[in-house]
Amino acid sequence: MSELLRLAEVMNKLRSPGGCPWDAEQTHESLIKYLLEESYEFIDAVETNDRAGLQEELGDLLLQVYFHARIAQDDEQNPFTIEDVARGIADKLINRHPHVFADVQVSGVAEVISNWEEIKAAEKGRTSAIDGVALSQPSLPLISKLLHRAEKYGVSLDLPTAQVDDAEMAVEQILAIAAWASANEIDLDALLRQRARALMAQIQSNEAR
Repeated sequence: MSELLRLAEVMNKLRSPGGCPWDAEQTHESLIKYLLEESYEFIDAVETNDRAGLQEELGDLLLQVYFHARIAQDDEQNPFTIEDVARGIADKLINRHPHVFADVQVSGVAEVISNWEEIKAAEKGRTSAIDGVALSQPSLPLISKLLHRAEKYGVSLDLPTAQVDDAEMAVEQILAIAAWASANEIDLDALLRQRARALMAQIQSNEAR
């Protein structure tokens, strides 16, 4: 038996009557913290080149996928299974790689990325630079994503300037700002989120012109 099928059977037993009461009462919402925790642990394993850790943490991430899919299977309004999840991602990969699964010719990686983004936008019907941006991500990556999207969609923004000569200097300035915020008991993440919302409003306003 495939180990992936075996994992699905184990997960099904844990969630079924007579299984584990803790597993049975979990929801998508209650598992979010574990998904984030396992993701960070996987990143740690990558950054430390911990091969055993990589395998273990990938297993923990895979568990989260199977766990959420098994919870979704019990949904009365819109149920789906792990097979539906696997089918969806396989179809997506095929559709977004026409240079592999169809007769599209590409000149290199840059064109592959460009095609991916165009196909993705068409699939999801995206027309705005902020469509599909995950607002729950940490504030600094959120702002970076918004700036990247604005540049990609050709949306000009009125942004502050900083006296920075290189990446190392930028990191030192960020560290200094974080230290200042901590010393003054200022929630820097909340302020950055507030700034991200203002940035989103600016993007939408400029797009409407």
